[in-house]
Amino acid sequence: MRIPHTILAIASAAILALSAFPLAQHAAPGKASGPPPVMATSDTCIACHTGLISPTGEDVSFVSAWRPTMMANSARDPYWHAGVRREVLDHPSAKAAIEDECSACHMPMARYLAHHGGGHGEVFTNLPVGVSMAPHAQLAADGVACALCHQVTPEGLGTRETFNARFRLASPPPGGAPKMFGPFEVDPGRMRLMRSSSGYDPVKATHLGESEMCGSCHTLYTASLNERGEVIGELPEQMPYIEWQHSAYRTTKSCQACHMPTVAEQTAVSSVLGQPRPDVSQHTFFGGNFFMQRLLNRFRRELGVQATPEELDTAARRTLEYLATESAQVSVATARLADQRLQADVGIRVLGGHKLPTAYPSRRVWLHVLVRDAAGTVVFESGAHRPDGSIIGNDNDEDGSRFEPHYTEISAPSQVQVYEAIMGDPRGGVTTGLLTAVRYLKDNRLLPNGFDKATASPDVAVHGAAASDPTFTAGGDTVRYVVDVSRGTGPFTVAATLKYQSIAYRWAKNLSGYKVAEPERFLRYYDAMAPMSAAVLATASARMP
Repeated sequence: MRIPHTILAIASAAILALSAFPLAQHAAPGKASGPPPVMATSDTCIACHTGLISPTGEDVSFVSAWRPTMMANSARDPYWHAGVRREVLDHPSAKAAIEDECSACHMPMARYLAHHGGGHGEVFTNLPVGVSMAPHAQLAADGVACALCHQVTPEGLGTRETFNARFRLASPPPGGAPKMFGPFEVDPGRMRLMRSSSGYDPVKATHLGESEMCGSCHTLYTASLNERGEVIGELPEQMPYIEWQHSAYRTTKSCQACHMPTVAEQTAVSSVLGQPRPDVSQHTFFGGNFFMQRLLNRFRRELGVQATPEELDTAARRTLEYLATESAQVSVATARLADQRLQADVGIRVLGGHKLPTAYPSRRVWLHVLVRDAAGTVVFESGAHRPDGSIIGNDNDEDGSRFEPHYTEISAPSQVQVYEAIMGDPRGGVTTGLLTAVRYLKDNRLLPNGFDKATASPDVAVHGAAASDPTFTAGGDTVRYVVDVSRGTGPFTVAATLKYQSIAYRWAKNLSGYKVAEPERFLRYYDAMAPMSAAVLATASARMP
């Protein structure tokens, strides 16, 4: 049965202008002129864009593929809820501006309409998902939905003016239906059908398939605040688009090529009078947050999740498969044994078009290296993962004021090669507070092919010892392990595993000082899910004489 078309009007309210708040330079202008864009929840699209089956029998339905993604669940993300609450508690005078900025990518439709009416985006007013009766709550709950992306205009995309989700949306023409951009030309008959069923006119536009489209939300600068809530700097918080621009992939592969792979065969994009189309992009939006997909599934009732358990389970599994095949490769080479010391070089080759890991700085990748003797006894281990989500030997997990350095050579179990971004506060201390951070103390996240660290802009620069490491370069890194094996008997086996977490232990545990609902709830979730917080990206082993 078709769910009725839902279009919500703007709620008018007298809201204090954003110029009164310390993040004003990141806010949109006041009340816009002209009609607002017409927003609709994704149920508007279900009837015609579900039930899409490729010639080989694969279900490539847009809505069911999108529904278990982080795009669809951006407003339900409990880690985001906890993070926003933390920032508001840390900087209470900037509450309104913080919520406005944080809703830009997680509740974009609601925030855009609020801006159009001269107000600002809100977060907690629109929560809990499915319960809040706020004017824009339904749109907020739909996250990054169909009517948002398919109404973004090409104006300014790929430039600083549209970063931080400052894209522009199409306004309906006077007396006409609002536009819905897509990659294909639609004949007049099918256009009338779409207008009658959804209220929108389909319009062909090529910019939806270009990386600049993704760069608008996936290039995020965060204002740094002092104790009084005043802006004292700016942090390049998430830069996957800029990293891609500085890589070899800029001229070979778009964001969509990897994260929205096309169907091999010509496939209809509509289940109602659809005609076969070439290069249909799947709306799977492959990313790296398998952990949150699993968490959303387990705590689905509390979080108002709409995707079915089967959809989320499949999405998490596919995310893990994607990470295991498209992220990196590991090798163990140039190993030799001399004077009871085994020496092996562990190499990492990056397969993606941006840093690994990229985007939100809670993410980390590390090497887990084991050396076993002929009897299978472990004679050396670096980077073991505990059930609570921490890494044995990692300084930052043991003490939040410290962090693990970048290594060219590792010779002790207490040394772990962790590829991560460590933020620093104005005093040079380690912090996981986004609005407290003013710079990076360490950024040795692995670089994509073609990335020249010597010419990289400050926004995507390498920080710390990796900047001068000659083996840390475009396309990967090599770490030498020198291990005392005098307690074992050869031959020895060296096994290297590259592991990944979307939420590192310290990023979760630093919420424990905030005794309010959202951080406490997330910590409860995290503790329950921590044993499943790590994914294997790649493995390799070699046997030494």
